[in-house]
Amino acid sequence: MSEIDDLVKKITQQLGDQSNGAASSNTGTTSVPDEMDRNDYPLYGKHRDMVKTPTGKSLDDITLNSIKNDQIKGDEMRITPEALKMQGEIAASAGRPAIQKNFKRAAELTKVPDARLLQMYNALRPYRSSKQDLLDIADELRNKYNAPICAAWFEEAAKYYESRKKLKGDN
Repeated sequence: MSEIDDLVKKITQQLGDQSNGAASSNTGTTSVPDEMDRNDYPLYGKHRDMVKTPTGKSLDDITLNSIKNDQIKGDEMRITPEALKMQGEIAASAGRPAIQKNFKRAAELTKVPDARLLQMYNALRPYRSSKQDLLDIADELRNKYNAPICAAWFEEAAKYYESRKKLKGDN
């Protein structure tokens, strides 16, 4: 299995070399900027030490052996709100503020359990929810998950669906 680990490490090292435009790999002496900008792209290659799992493990801790030996669980493979925020800062610096907003919304949604998130998205389908259902989800997002951007999105959907007759019972 170490041959595969070596191969994976070599490939990721080469990817880092290409993104840095240099002949050597990231040495781990990367300084931490206050805010990311377009020069920090790709984050994985230029600030590998800053990308962590939800429990704080480094990317180097994720190997085929650690997965095989159950040292890394599926939840470790999830993106963190911090990584999404950094990606958003990079996007904004590159003149892509809409993408930054998407990353901020995604960062909020990392707090919502997957099953509940699917229920919420299902509630957005036309004719599935009453206006109050959508407003209740907005309240849940704002108060339980501290997700004001997503809450505003559900409030907007409630108003829009009401004006377009797309609420439960309108069909």
